Amino acid sequence: MVNKHEHKHKHGDINNKSIKLVNMASGSLSKVSTMIIDGRYCPEVIQQIDSVIGLLQSTRKELLKGHLETCLVEQVKNDKDGAIKELLKIYNMQ
Repeated sequence: MVNKHEHKHKHGDINNKSIKLVNMASGSLSKVSTMIIDGRYCPEVIQQIDSVIGLLQSTRKELLKGHLETCLVEQVKNDKDGAIKELLKIYNMQ
């Protein structure tokens, strides 16, 4: 089985979008602590947290899409069992 930690590759537009999304999530997350310190109204803080969660979920979807469209195709050719195990892990089924 190929060690997934040794892979370095790009997914073009998907990576660019993922980087943009994760940077937005990071900025939003830093606002959460400031909002708590500033004593902002709880629903406002919760809404900001929900924004971070949504951005991270979008990032995950983009990365998964890129993986399924590119990496997985090659991995199935070389290591079908490993590819299946990897997908089960990604979907928290293992």
